[in-house]
Amino acid sequence: MSIRVIRGLDNYQTPRGSRVVATLGTFDGIHLGHQRILKRVTEVAAEKNADPVLITFDPHPRVLVTPGDAPLLLTTLEEKIRLLDHYFEGYVLILQFDKKLQNLSAEQFVCDILVGRLNLSHLVVGYDHAFGKDRSGNIDELLRLGSDYDFTVEVVEPVLVDSERISSTKIRNLLGGGDFDRAVRFLGHSYAVQGTVEKGIGLGRKLGYPTANVSYGSRKLLPSQGVYACHVRVGEVRRDGMLFIGRNHFNPEARITVEANLFDFDEDIYDRELIVYPIRFVRANRRFESTDALVDQIRIDEQEVLRIIEKEKENVSDKRAESPNYL
Repeated sequence: MSIRVIRGLDNYQTPRGSRVVATLGTFDGIHLGHQRILKRVTEVAAEKNADPVLITFDPHPRVLVTPGDAPLLLTTLEEKIRLLDHYFEGYVLILQFDKKLQNLSAEQFVCDILVGRLNLSHLVVGYDHAFGKDRSGNIDELLRLGSDYDFTVEVVEPVLVDSERISSTKIRNLLGGGDFDRAVRFLGHSYAVQGTVEKGIGLGRKLGYPTANVSYGSRKLLPSQGVYACHVRVGEVRRDGMLFIGRNHFNPEARITVEANLFDFDEDIYDRELIVYPIRFVRANRRFESTDALVDQIRIDEQEVLRIIEKEKENVSDKRAESPNYL
């Protein structure tokens, strides 16, 4: 699959006479529900010989609409684009969400952008979708606008896991509440923290466990503080490792850090971009009375992480034997 990322409406050129099958939203997390919508856009576009287009916004609309209550993000824009390349084939149109866009009514957005600029033929949305000023563009309004402006509307029903409807809000709550495994099940893919390696205080190296300190955006939602088994991608290379997310109580700055200890790896990767994938929660963060006590616990953590990774490799091998398409 491949996507073509277009930033700004002025950079999107609709071929003469071409129609568009589109969806729009923040798509934070690209979870199982989002994946079903994206699949339908791709399928219908192929049936209609139309251009598939996903319209999303940067920043998250609630940064402007409810600035005191804007959610932290499951996926930053860069992480979202990387994921979309696995689940979508078509145009990804990123619109800057500013005051002008915020104040457009649903009908203005449909008339000026979806129909006027994109030549919309078919719109695919989730069951609870709403957009436009004051979220006036609900399903009923979309059906009316489709009739008025000559496009069809398809509503995708919710995806259920454990009899619960999947949503970005629910996944954020699971991550914030420490239910990491369930959050990942709802996502349908590994959680990721993407950023460049920055210098830390160097405590890990002094203790015999050097770590890559990964920068992360201020709006990124981190899993609960603690130790995780993880995979880390450095360029095209993947390494297993231990991950610490939280406040290092021996660090006078006492800020929340993301630190990965990569197994069988000893390269200078400062300022390199990493993607860290926590795969299993090991233990909660806690304060230690001395660095010796911390090292003793890290050794215990390391053995548990190695056991988790070995078990995971066995499971992956079994699944590959069952299905050649397992990745």
